[in-house]
Amino acid sequence: MNNSTRNLKMKKLLIATTALVATAGMASADITISGHAAAGVYSHLSNKDATAAYTGLVPTTSTQVVASSLDADSGVLTAGSLTAAVMPATPHASDEAEQKAARQAVRDAKEALAIAIASTTSTDKTVADKELALAAAEAELAIILPVAKSAGTYSSDGIYSNAGVDFTMTGATDNGISFSATVNIDAGNEIDAGDFELDGADGGTAGLGAISMTGAFGTVTFDNSGIDNLYSDATTHDMSYSTTVGSVALTVGHSVGALAADADYAKATSFSAGTTLSGMAFTLTGSETAKGTSASLAMSYALNDTVTITADTDQVAGAESIQTIGASTSLNGVSVSVESANNSTWDVDLGYTAGGFALTYGVDETDGWSATATSALGGGATFAAGVNSEDSMYAGVSFAF
Repeated sequence: MNNSTRNLKMKKLLIATTALVATAGMASADITISGHAAAGVYSHLSNKDATAAYTGLVPTTSTQVVASSLDADSGVLTAGSLTAAVMPATPHASDEAEQKAARQAVRDAKEALAIAIASTTSTDKTVADKELALAAAEAELAIILPVAKSAGTYSSDGIYSNAGVDFTMTGATDNGISFSATVNIDAGNEIDAGDFELDGADGGTAGLGAISMTGAFGTVTFDNSGIDNLYSDATTHDMSYSTTVGSVALTVGHSVGALAADADYAKATSFSAGTTLSGMAFTLTGSETAKGTSASLAMSYALNDTVTITADTDQVAGAESIQTIGASTSLNGVSVSVESANNSTWDVDLGYTAGGFALTYGVDETDGWSATATSALGGGATFAAGVNSEDSMYAGVSFAF
């Protein structure tokens, strides 16, 4: 045997040995393929991809100005001989926590103005200060929330049709660590039936979903800007960790980098802790961002097989805490759920199910209502339709393969 032949065999042996070491901890791996499709019609859905024009005005400086009027045409705040120039504000992306805080700020400003007007000791300057505070709060709310029925906010009539394929890859190592990864391919245009929104067109390209690892240590998940904030449900986080300590389930989410849409959420962190004690379920959620700390404590207690009582207190960063109580019941396919909060908001939801058919109706303090119907057609097909007080509607069929 010459030296070249001996060296070739040694290289093959080295490669085989290296591959054996690299795969020694791998026990199994599986790939699951599933598909989905949907098609239907829609009308006047909320177009979340559109930005309604905003011409509101806010002060250019933080200098306190006593104002008795705001001229939107000239852009000037006036109080006697005092004036302050103002400029147009730029709308920006926001999450549910910021929207809650802005709505609460407007309610607080209205209440403060009403108290000042009713008080016999209030001066013109006091009332003017409250008017300015209310104008600033309403301007902030207009910046972060679309103006209802403004041009570009709602879609015209149309059809939606989409299809997709999802690949789920799972496996496990010999030392007990399981892992998974997802890849999806979607094409067409979609609607969000739950929110009566037109999601718009998919890119028609493959996308990498979450990659997770689970073991005795818990579960670690990575998904670039694809993990929900545990407090607000806004999709802002890049990674999360969950585990169980005794009877307490813990989860922490973190945003490693800034979102292009809202740099305030760079390095954002949220958490959730839940447990059940003496039949009462407690859930504590919170979020820490550049805007401050927000937290919510919720409780649920089943009085019997049909009635459940709920309560929670919610403290959004920079706003007053809101307390909510509710109750729900379900009997013979009929369900009723009511909630009321100390900020004068309330919700009533009714439902009826029979076999594969379901009806829902909900209304709130603004007299905004929505009604939906779904029916299982068999073979993985489902019919769904909905209409609401904004004259939005959809109807179509979805399929699972």
